[in-house]
Amino acid sequence: MNKISQRFSRSLLAGLNRKLIVGGSVVLASSLLMLPAQAHHATGGSTPTNAFTGFISGLAHPVIGPDHFAFVVAVGLIAAFSLRGIVLPIAFVLATLAGTGLHLLGLTLPGAEIGVSLSVVLAGVVLATNRKLGVEPLAGLGALAGLLHGYAYGEAIVGAEMAPLAAYLAGFAVIQLLVSLGVFWAGRRVFNLSAGPSLNLRFAGFAIAGAGSAFLSSVLLG
Repeated sequence: MNKISQRFSRSLLAGLNRKLIVGGSVVLASSLLMLPAQAHHATGGSTPTNAFTGFISGLAHPVIGPDHFAFVVAVGLIAAFSLRGIVLPIAFVLATLAGTGLHLLGLTLPGAEIGVSLSVVLAGVVLATNRKLGVEPLAGLGALAGLLHGYAYGEAIVGAEMAPLAAYLAGFAVIQLLVSLGVFWAGRRVFNLSAGPSLNLRFAGFAIAGAGSAFLSSVLLG
């Protein structure tokens, strides 16, 4: 009888986990698709003038920018079932700092906005196809995507003085680490993804890839 109860409990938890992932993915994708892809500025598009507004703007940019937020969530999910997956969020966040630096130096990354959208599509495809990446591909994906996303972040801080600039960089680095590592922890502990990719992740992957395709269409047609 105890064995039957235990099996029933495990089955119920598995079902709840599946519903949480599917439901959460649908809500995430719907919310992202309803937001304008260019709504990335917490300060209404004005350049931060002090450390406080710089930090708040940095915290907000990766969250209210739906394309950026979708990728940061995907980073955590991919890392959760990959061997040494922690490399991905770390490489991504460090590269975003470098990407912002490129923008501030006046260097041009052609097609950066298209690249950001494509990175979301690619991350969704990785999840949807249950591809387990090694350390080198993880670092490469994080570095390349980070440069593109960071370059886009740089637009909001061009012309700022040193104090708001430093606070802005700290803000978006902190929020990206918190979100991606939070998703990483949830994937490992709550959904037991350390054992490998699961069917549940495919739903999340399809949702994220679909959102990325919508972002890409918006950029190309806009």
